[in-house]
Amino acid sequence: MDTDPSRMPAPSAAGFDEGMLYRSLFAASPDALLLVDAGGAIVLANPAAARLLGYGVEELQGLSVDALVPDAARPRHAAYRAEYARQPRSRPMGMQMELVARRRDGSEVRVEIALSPLQSQGLPYVLAAIRDVGAYPRVKQALQRARYAESVAQLGRLAVDARDQRQLLERVPEAAAQALECEAAAVLLLEPDQRHVRVAGACGAAAVPGAPAGQPLLPDAEALHVLQRGEALAVADYAREPRFEPPPQRAAAGLRSALVVPLLDRGRAIGLLSAHACRPERFGEDELRYLQSLSNLLASSLQRAQGEEALRHAQRLESVGQLTGGIAHDFNNLLTVVHGNLQVLQDLPALAGDAYGLQLVDAALRGCRRGAELTSKLLAFSRRQVLQPREVDAAQLVASLADMLRRTLDQRIEIGVELEPVAPVLADPGQLESALLNIAINARDAMAEGGRLRFSCRAAPALPPGAAREAGLAEAPAGYVAIAVSDSGVGMPEAVRERAFEPFFTTKPVGRGTGLGLSTVYGFVTQSHGAVMLDSAPGAGTTVTLYIPRVPAEAAGASGEAAVPAALALPAGLRVLLVEDDAEVREVMRSFLGSFGCEVTGCGSGEQALALAPPRGFDLLLSDVVLGAGMRGPELARQATARWPGLAVLLMSGYSSQPVAQRDAGRHAWRLLQKPCSREELAQAMAEALERR
Repeated sequence: MDTDPSRMPAPSAAGFDEGMLYRSLFAASPDALLLVDAGGAIVLANPAAARLLGYGVEELQGLSVDALVPDAARPRHAAYRAEYARQPRSRPMGMQMELVARRRDGSEVRVEIALSPLQSQGLPYVLAAIRDVGAYPRVKQALQRARYAESVAQLGRLAVDARDQRQLLERVPEAAAQALECEAAAVLLLEPDQRHVRVAGACGAAAVPGAPAGQPLLPDAEALHVLQRGEALAVADYAREPRFEPPPQRAAAGLRSALVVPLLDRGRAIGLLSAHACRPERFGEDELRYLQSLSNLLASSLQRAQGEEALRHAQRLESVGQLTGGIAHDFNNLLTVVHGNLQVLQDLPALAGDAYGLQLVDAALRGCRRGAELTSKLLAFSRRQVLQPREVDAAQLVASLADMLRRTLDQRIEIGVELEPVAPVLADPGQLESALLNIAINARDAMAEGGRLRFSCRAAPALPPGAAREAGLAEAPAGYVAIAVSDSGVGMPEAVRERAFEPFFTTKPVGRGTGLGLSTVYGFVTQSHGAVMLDSAPGAGTTVTLYIPRVPAEAAGASGEAAVPAALALPAGLRVLLVEDDAEVREVMRSFLGSFGCEVTGCGSGEQALALAPPRGFDLLLSDVVLGAGMRGPELARQATARWPGLAVLLMSGYSSQPVAQRDAGRHAWRLLQKPCSREELAQAMAEALERR
């Protein structure tokens, strides 16, 4: 039979050319059509087949169908074709057969093939109709979703394995641009000042035009829209965007559409992930879900990295705190011996007429007091100082401190106060005022030419993100009061900001500071079960915010200090049980007590004290809190008061490493005394302990 279309039958009586009709139907079919002879050679091919397979129509005619089969599948295809030649049969589309065609350039395409044998019509041919499976809308969507899922999975593995988060931040834009088949993508992170962003990763020169790598920059209108609202933004076409003024760089780069999603940490935007395309209306719901998955992955990875860094920082501070706390405790015992013996020496009759000798003793006592102040700061950082927490009106304390600073600070510094009505906080008022004063002095030093110093006080139901991790504590059920001190000074670079709370770290010249100011603030706030946050950048000033726990409503008004007795005279012949594991400190205290006319029984441990059986008992227990490896002072006090009813208790401490000591002191009306102490301070504390029993 002649298969040349040009020699088809002439026009029929109906008035139209059937051959022309058949040629037109063959050429117009959207499916790729191949007419194949019994030997497997292609006799005819339509334009759709040429487009699908990458050949010209003339190139396909005469080509063996084996050339369209991938190498790995040719043996299987030859066997199938031989079997089909013996028993030709119709095979429709949709047989769920995984078939692949090989294009002229060697690439492959998934296809479905319908076979129509023409032997029943007396023709030795088979008509093959071929469809590109990927061209099906549902299939295209499924393949697209699979591509997005694979991209997220690969980045997830990288997030788990990468030790440096910068690898992930740099890889995400490239992966997003590749998966979305768009021209540009970028990750921007919000700087601590909450005003600038920095480029953490970008793909495509037009992603963030002109942005210096790693340097802070102001967000454009598009980024600002997303960061302020914390919601995803889809731009179908910049030419029709009504919500904001499109950045001019987008049009200059030929970009027409965009998809931007925020990176969220506890609902707060900390950055964004963006994708841009030159084709309008490029992004749909699938693309939005893909970018949101990447955003969640990035946010989780950043949170994990921040949590790990906060943990490492807290561990470093805890290690330094343990070291400094132990040194301060031992040093306080040494100071107690030196200070006590100097006071005894000061009262000797032989020195009464020696003015020069008394001058030397006074100088040595002043040195002891300065040493005690230093150890007090070390104990504050290590959270081992003895605090006397009570209800404090934070707003009133801040207002009073600001008034005092207006009279004492540089007159070129403008001091402002913003106070909101807040509930009372539970803190040591003296230590809280000292902490705020330390911050204010640092602020003054950062504003050598003057500037603005602002105090604010507001309610804070919860800690900001990261603060609880940094402080290593659970949220206070009653919430917090946030006391912030802000200055307009020079600010801190990141390297300084990371070490700001470490003891002895200072950027001031030699002789201008010990580096203990902010470390004592950190120690006091964390020991008070609060948190401290530092926000600073070069040229942008510094804000230090203290989060102090509020007094629970049911406890308000019940945490005031016990009244200080008016009369400090100690009764003659007071029977005192003195328990101190350091022999030299014990002798100093025995000397002080002897000068008060007390009958003193000294012991080196709690176990020795409880083994005593005096006929008349004791009036007062004076014990160190930390008694070496044996029983601690609070436990000794509990057992001693049970054995000798009416016993007054005065506990001494170079530091209190167990908060239970303070709780017991408040519960049992015991008195706590900080070492080193003067003879007068000891007498005052003894009188108060006797009054409290």
